[in-house]
Amino acid sequence: MKRTLALGGVAAGLLASAAIAAPAHADSVPAVNLANTNFAAQQVAAFWFGQAKANLINATPYTAETTVSAKHVSTGGASADSKAGVVGSSGDQKASTGTLKNVNLPKTTGKVFFVGADGKSHWCSATSVQGQYKNLVATAGHCVYDTKSNAATLDKWVFVPGYYEGKTPWGIYVGKTAYTHYDYSVYEDGDRDYAFVTVYNGVIPTEGGTSGGKYASRVYRSKWDAYRAKKKLQADKTTALSKLRVVETSRLSRFGKETAVSVADFQAWNKGKNLTDPNGKWTWGTNASAPKEISKNEYRSWKDSYVSKDGTTLFWRAKVQKSAPAAAASASPTPSASAQGNGYKWHPDQGSFEYKYFSRTFTAKVIKGYQVVGVKLSIGLKDVGTLGSNVGGQGLAYNQKIGTGIFEFGYPSGSHPDGNYAFSGKTQKWAYGKTFKAAAASMKAQELVGIKSSFTGEGSIGSAWLYRYSSAKRLGYLNGVTIAVSDTDGNNRIDTNVSPYFDGETLAVYKTAAANWSGKIV
Repeated sequence: MKRTLALGGVAAGLLASAAIAAPAHADSVPAVNLANTNFAAQQVAAFWFGQAKANLINATPYTAETTVSAKHVSTGGASADSKAGVVGSSGDQKASTGTLKNVNLPKTTGKVFFVGADGKSHWCSATSVQGQYKNLVATAGHCVYDTKSNAATLDKWVFVPGYYEGKTPWGIYVGKTAYTHYDYSVYEDGDRDYAFVTVYNGVIPTEGGTSGGKYASRVYRSKWDAYRAKKKLQADKTTALSKLRVVETSRLSRFGKETAVSVADFQAWNKGKNLTDPNGKWTWGTNASAPKEISKNEYRSWKDSYVSKDGTTLFWRAKVQKSAPAAAASASPTPSASAQGNGYKWHPDQGSFEYKYFSRTFTAKVIKGYQVVGVKLSIGLKDVGTLGSNVGGQGLAYNQKIGTGIFEFGYPSGSHPDGNYAFSGKTQKWAYGKTFKAAAASMKAQELVGIKSSFTGEGSIGSAWLYRYSSAKRLGYLNGVTIAVSDTDGNNRIDTNVSPYFDGETLAVYKTAAANWSGKIV
């Protein structure tokens, strides 16, 4: 849906009795920081490289706004707003057209990884695009902006060209700034569901690899304060913290009340001390009750000690000498000669010991509170250069006529509606089709273009639509990005992929993004 943009207080609208969409200007292209400092970017890289790349390997396809009800549009719909044109790729050429029998896959295609609203790692497809600083990535807008929870952007955003099962052949490229159309960031207009993201130079781990440790925040008096701190940490792009949770904690204080405490807390305050010692010298502010003798039936374990389920009571048993009468002791029979011959060793005091069972609880002068705990990562990184220098960059095509032949490249995964899993998402795939006008009401999109494609939605979102693709040079011109898939004929098989129509306003967003430098993070 094209909307007029206010420029200098004058609305650009009807011109010569025809609705002309005003081109986007730099000041009307929203730019949002993903990781705006070197330290922040280093921590994002650490998050994905750390723990043997577990967050990369365990990531799942992003499922927000994938399968929609789309339809062909016979009148109206997508249209050019000026003359057709292209911006050159990193190896500009007169590419061949038409369907090729053998298609060499582009090096520019890869996956973008991020943390979603559910706190889990996910991925979309994306591609490297040529720009002044060789630092530009294009994908679907909702693979950058969190439309699911209405947060500004998805967290810890990176691009990995050529990703395959934990391998990062050209390194990881941390997102710096995301650029999109005003109508998408403000209205979530599906007709503008695309984003151009500047990325820092790529990095790989040094030989030192990754390391980490436990994280613990200061103690908060209320659970509400702790959860607020947790949310702030999760949103802080200068950290690489994971598995954050809020736990109840206690700290010793002369202002505290004498309160029952857990065995674990008491032991932590009395490191190295024997908690069964009846005369223990305990740390200031802590105290233990006198050992209480209990019956064998009250003791619930075969171990020598254990802690109650609620963690507050210590139970133990001790072997003590029986106080048996002398007559009873002298009456103990001596083993027979045959028993002794079979290796039985008899001792006069055998049977003179027994177990006694005890329990005790613990108190301390404490102030109770809440703490945020989790895991932190640190990492040694090595710069591997710009994205475009390593994999090249696709050009950009805009205002192309409907019916143009398009190659689609991405990482489709997931099943068709009938349950058939046609794609795994592990390897890059391609499709070819000619564009037609389409619409998807659920995405507020009336001016889309579609192609016939069996790419299933999970994973294929953000796939590159390349015009005039050269299989020899593996380059062409980006003329769309997959934003949704559809079963248009109702046979429970995905048959159509849709994209925003790239026009002059798309070009303006691209130019704004391409004019911004990113630099190194190490």
